[in-house]
Amino acid sequence: MHRWLAALFATTAPAAWAAGADPTLDLVAHPLGWIVLGLFVLAYAAVVAEERIHIAKSKPVMLAGGLMWGLLAWWAIRSGGGAAPVHAAFEEMFLEYSEIFFFLVVAMTYVTAIGERGVFDALRDWLVRLRLGYRALFWITGLLAFMTSPVLDNLTTALVMSAVVLAVGGDNRRFVTLACINLVVAANAGGAWSAFGDITTLMVWQAQKVEFVEFFAIFVPAIVNWLVPAAFMHFAVPVGRPPAHAERTRIKIGGLGICVTFALTIAITVAGRQWLDMPAAWGMLTGLALLNLVAARIERRELRYAFANGIENPSRYSIFRIIANAEWDTLLFFYGVFACVGALAAIGYLELASHALYGSFGHTWANTAIGLLSAVVDNIPIMFAVLKMDPAMDHGQWLLVTLTAGVGGSLLSIGSAAGVALMGASRGAYTFTAHLRWIVPIALGYAASILTHLWLNARHFGP
Repeated sequence: MHRWLAALFATTAPAAWAAGADPTLDLVAHPLGWIVLGLFVLAYAAVVAEERIHIAKSKPVMLAGGLMWGLLAWWAIRSGGGAAPVHAAFEEMFLEYSEIFFFLVVAMTYVTAIGERGVFDALRDWLVRLRLGYRALFWITGLLAFMTSPVLDNLTTALVMSAVVLAVGGDNRRFVTLACINLVVAANAGGAWSAFGDITTLMVWQAQKVEFVEFFAIFVPAIVNWLVPAAFMHFAVPVGRPPAHAERTRIKIGGLGICVTFALTIAITVAGRQWLDMPAAWGMLTGLALLNLVAARIERRELRYAFANGIENPSRYSIFRIIANAEWDTLLFFYGVFACVGALAAIGYLELASHALYGSFGHTWANTAIGLLSAVVDNIPIMFAVLKMDPAMDHGQWLLVTLTAGVGGSLLSIGSAAGVALMGASRGAYTFTAHLRWIVPIALGYAASILTHLWLNARHFGP
C-alpha cells in the first residue's frame, strides 16, 4: 500500500515549492489534490448530517483538516522539496484561527456570565409584564434581535429572544412560528452591520478589508433585509394578547457590572484595532482580565452574603468555570473549517474557484451568489474561502459580500447557526418547512437589501 501511494504521488516537485514560494495550482489536477478535496467533501457531508449520525460537527472537520495537512506535508517531503512551504502555510492559517479563537472565547465568556447573572431572564420577564399584543411583541422582539445581535452575535441573540417568544407565546403556535422566523432574519441582518455581529464580519474586520466604523454603511441595507419579510409576516401574526405572566427574575450580584465591563471591553478592542493597530484578540483578552477583577469582587460579596445568612459551604464564583461552559464544539469546528479551507487554498483550488466565479460572473453577481450559497453551506467556510481567494474588489464589493454572506443564511432555516439553534429550542413550532413557506418574502428582502446597498453606497464602488 505504501509503495502504491509513493508511486502514485511520485512526481517532480513543482518549481514554486522547490523555490520555497507559496504553492498555487500545483496539485489541482494531481491525485493527491483529488483525495484532499474528497476528504473535505466527506467531512462537510458529516457536518450536514450531524442530527442523523449524532456526531458533533467539530469532529469530522478537525479529522479531515489534520489528514489534509498531513498528506500535503508527506507529499512535499516525498517530492524532494521539503515540508517548509507546508509548514509556513499551516502556521499562517493557524495564526488567523488563533486570533479568532481568543476573541470568541472572551466574547462567549462574557455572554455566558451575563446569562448566569440573570440579565437575559430579567429582560424576558420585563417584556412579558408589559402585557403587549402578539403583533407588538412580534415587532419588539424582532427589533431587539436586530439591535442586540451586533454586540451579542446572531446566535446568542436568537436564543435569548426565543426564550421571550416561548414565554409569552404560550400555546399560540402560529405566533411562535412567525416570531421565530422573524428572529432568525432580524438576528442575521443585525449581525451583518457590525464587526462583532457574526463570525464572518469578524473575519472581514480581522483581514482589514473593512474598518470597524465602515460596517455601519450596510446598516440601512441590513434593516431593509429584515423589514421587507417582517412587513409581509405582520398580517399573518394573530391579533389579541397573550395570557398574563407573573414570574419575576432578579438580576444577581454583579450582573450590571459585567454588562458595563463588556461594553468597556468592546471599546478597548475597537480603539486598539483602529488607533493602536493591535489585533482584536488583544483588546478582548485585556477585557477578560477586567472580567476576572469583577468576578473577584462578586465572589467576595457573595461570600459575605453567605456568611451573614448562615449559608454553609457556599459555591465559589469563578470565571474559569464559566469559560469551561463555552461552546467548545463550535470553537473547534471553526478550527476544522480553517484547517480544511486553508489546505484547499494551499493546493490551489480556491484560486481556481476565484477565477471561475469572479472572473466569469463579475463581482456583483458573484457576491450575490455567495449569499445564496450560504443558505445551504455554512457562511463561515464560504467567507474564509473568499478571504483566501482575495479577489481584487473595491470597497463597495467587500461590503456587499459581507452583507450577502451575513443575511443569505436567512433564506433557509439551516442556513445560519441562529436558524439551526431555534429549530431545537422552539419545541417543534419552528421547522424547516415552516420557514420555507416564507422564502419568497425573505428572498425579496435579500434582493432589496442588495439593491439598497448598490444605490445607497454607490460612492464605495470603483469606476
